[in-house]
Amino acid sequence: MSEELVRVRVEGRTGVLTLNRPKALNALTHSMVATIAAALDRWEHDPEVAAVVLTGAGERGLCAGGDIRSIHEDARAGGQASAAFWRDEYRLNARIARYPKPYVAIMDGIVMGGGVGVAAHGSVRIVTEGSKVAMPETGIGFVPDVGGTYLLALAPGELGTHLALTGAVMGPGDALLCGFADHFVERAQLPALLAALRTAPPGEVLHRHVRDAPSGELRANRSWIDACYSADSVEEIVERLLACGVPAAGEAAATLLTRSPTALKVTLAALRRARELGPLERVLEQEYRVSCAALSSADLVEGIRAQVIDKDRAPRWSPGTLAEVTDADVARYFAPTGGEGLSLAASASSQEVPW
Repeated sequence: MSEELVRVRVEGRTGVLTLNRPKALNALTHSMVATIAAALDRWEHDPEVAAVVLTGAGERGLCAGGDIRSIHEDARAGGQASAAFWRDEYRLNARIARYPKPYVAIMDGIVMGGGVGVAAHGSVRIVTEGSKVAMPETGIGFVPDVGGTYLLALAPGELGTHLALTGAVMGPGDALLCGFADHFVERAQLPALLAALRTAPPGEVLHRHVRDAPSGELRANRSWIDACYSADSVEEIVERLLACGVPAAGEAAATLLTRSPTALKVTLAALRRARELGPLERVLEQEYRVSCAALSSADLVEGIRAQVIDKDRAPRWSPGTLAEVTDADVARYFAPTGGEGLSLAASASSQEVPW
């Protein structure tokens, strides 16, 4: 079954992974994570495979994230299946970041949540004019994971804070600016690029297909984003957004006031901590603690219900306001898990891959 959900094949000198749940926007399951990990293990020492390419089936996108319906069911039942899934998923994210061969992610269409985890830690990350990249977790009472807080913390200025708290979508230009992607290739050129990768390494073929990306929105909004999101608390961020007089800032404040107050405060704390933690592995370990804590929270179940199950778009958060979320509430998310945690070997920097 897992081989059907991820098509694994070798084309010329390239190992190709195709996420194959198009009706579910290629949302990741535990078995899919295991299939990808096993393929990477096989190909790492296979001299016939020079590079890995990740793509998604269908026309809508690479991957919309994890299977949150399954997470909802597990959270309601008080189970541990989601914790086991995250443990293996985050290990895969770290493995992708350190993979010794070029790992080419085709980030066309929707790339969100877990899709970012299997794509944006790769060594060659390609976006198109159709790319929509985001970490929208606060909208379901969750916190950015899969190494998302690592990437967001590295974005210029406070752009990552804005993206993390609001869940705003990045087009190709903004994904490049914020460090979620490396190259822009027009969608019509993808078949030719993939064909070229069958016989030559990325460094020899990319220049024939890479173009300048369309301008994004974030660069023009950098001044008010940096000024507002540098505040020490979510409450102050909202106050600054409302007071700065820029319409887009007011819209961001309105968005924040619809998000889970607890998720917002935990996300801000996670981002600020991520800046000090060092390599990706340390951040993933923190994210695992946070995710496991969220699994037992009312907001995760309620957020998925409102956005995905019932689709009434009217979550009833608990606590319902930012003022009601205490420092102790936030600290609970960063405490040791109490069960099997996540421990990852880390190196000081990503391995250089041979091009």
